[in-house]
Amino acid sequence: MNVKEMEAVIEAILFTMGESVEVGRIAKVIEQDVNTTKKIIHNLMDKYEEEDRGIRILELEDSFQMCTKKEMYEYLIQIAKQPKRYVLTDVVLETLSIIAYKQPITKLEIERIRGVKSDHAVNKLVEYNLVAEVGRMDTPGRPILFGTTEEFLRRFSVQSVDELPGITPEKVEDFKAEAEDEIQLKLNL
Repeated sequence: MNVKEMEAVIEAILFTMGESVEVGRIAKVIEQDVNTTKKIIHNLMDKYEEEDRGIRILELEDSFQMCTKKEMYEYLIQIAKQPKRYVLTDVVLETLSIIAYKQPITKLEIERIRGVKSDHAVNKLVEYNLVAEVGRMDTPGRPILFGTTEEFLRRFSVQSVDELPGITPEKVEDFKAEAEDEIQLKLNL
C-alpha cells in the first residue's frame, strides 16, 4: 500500500466511524507502526489546513477523529437542525474546572472544594458528556470517581488534560485571598 492509499484508508476509517479511533487500531489496518501512522495522519491534517478544507482531523490523546471546522457551523445550521448548544454557567464551569484539574475526584471532594452541594452541576456535566464516571474509590460506600471525557477535550480544543494551563503558586494565593474576602463579606452580612 502506498502513502496515497494509506491516506485514503485513514480518511475512510475516520469518516465512517464518526468518533475518535485509537491510532493503534488504524496502524494495524494500514500495516504500519504507530509512529509512522501518526506521521501520515499529521500530514493529512496539514493538507486539510493548507487547502482550507471544511473538515479537519483532531488529535485526542492517542486517538484521531474527523470533524467539521468550526468556521463551517453557520453554513451547517442552514441545512441541519440547529445543534444543541449547552450553556455552561459559572457554577458548572467552576465544577468542570475542579474535575479537570483534580481528576479522578468524588462528588464529596468537589463539594469540599466548592463549599456547597454540587449534584446539579455534576449531573449537567454528565448530561453534556463533558464528565463521566471513571471508576469507584476503594473506600466504604465506594463513591463514584469522575473525570473528563473525550468530548471535553474536543470542546476545549486540547489533545489531553496535560495541555490545560498550569496554576502558579501566586495564582493559588490570589484564589485563597479572594475566597477569604468572600467569607468575610458573608460573615459581615
